[in-house]
Amino acid sequence: MKIETKIAKFTKPLYLESGRILEPWQIIYETYGELNEKKDNVILITHALSGSHHAAGMYEGERKPGWWDSLIGDGKAVDTTKYFVIATNVIGSCFGSTGPISPIYPGSSERYRLKFPVITIKDMVKAQKILLDFLGIKHLKAVIGGSMGGMQALRFAVDYPGFVEKIFPIATTYQTRPYVIAINKSMIEAIRSDCEFKNGNYDPKFIRKNGLKGLAAARMIGYLNYISPKTFDKKFGRDYVKTDGMFELFGRFQVESYLEYNGSSFPKWFDPLSYIYLLKAISLFDIGRGFINTKEAFSQIKDKLVLISFSGDTLFFPEEMREIKKYMDDINGICEFYEIKSDYGHDSFLVEVDKFEDIIKEELSK
Repeated sequence: MKIETKIAKFTKPLYLESGRILEPWQIIYETYGELNEKKDNVILITHALSGSHHAAGMYEGERKPGWWDSLIGDGKAVDTTKYFVIATNVIGSCFGSTGPISPIYPGSSERYRLKFPVITIKDMVKAQKILLDFLGIKHLKAVIGGSMGGMQALRFAVDYPGFVEKIFPIATTYQTRPYVIAINKSMIEAIRSDCEFKNGNYDPKFIRKNGLKGLAAARMIGYLNYISPKTFDKKFGRDYVKTDGMFELFGRFQVESYLEYNGSSFPKWFDPLSYIYLLKAISLFDIGRGFINTKEAFSQIKDKLVLISFSGDTLFFPEEMREIKKYMDDINGICEFYEIKSDYGHDSFLVEVDKFEDIIKEELSK
């Protein structure tokens, strides 16, 4: 599979939903496979909260492949011998697209930090559409994304009707509910309360080397909602760390050790400010904003939606995606809904690809 990583730089202003602008700005993206002569074999992959443009394949010297490598590649469900696949890093993130830790202007030593504007899912998709126009791509075979990536996929369907043949929103919602907003708030406050955060004026190199306890705690909170209670039971039970004393105040159960390990490693590769900005974007997400009501928003959709949810998802519950199906039925839209039986939890879209890859493969081949 051919992998290429590129950066597209834009000098024209990106007008944001908030009324503010980014100028200049850039998107880093990765491509897999070959673009055909008609440029009609393109699939866009949109990532979740902590994802990046590196969705598949393996860099030289890397131990882990891209985050959706089990789905994307030669002969896989998203077959790179047939399709030209583009994966971008959203604006606001920290892997090369313009975000809060980027220089305010090229060559500047001053970074945006908290001066960076609030970014929405709509803004992310608008930036991606500008990139696609820049690449001369007038039509997409599909957009596929899970969680925050599913929000982007749904946004494409509403904002650019007729542009995408099939849209695959996976493990997502059309309107972030108060429960998730509350979780996001808890994570944001965990980061802000860390004295090393310094109101956003931390040294990024220091954080990557030493970590940030507030971001580690935020990630632990996240894991409580990405993995279901049943999965915690199966993986850890009530087992205790063998080297810790049962009656030591800070002795740990295996599940606590797991959370500590994943939490402590996270700040060494993800930026705290980007985490806050992306959580805010998720909390703000409402497909009906800017329309009379939600039904009017869905009435814009002209392309086929393929909805995939998971029965054990405790972050974006299956009933939220069933509501999307109902809206599509009410407007006589083209929509398929699949609920995958799974106890794993929200992260099923990342770890249980074998349960839904045939759906994607079959839909793409129709």
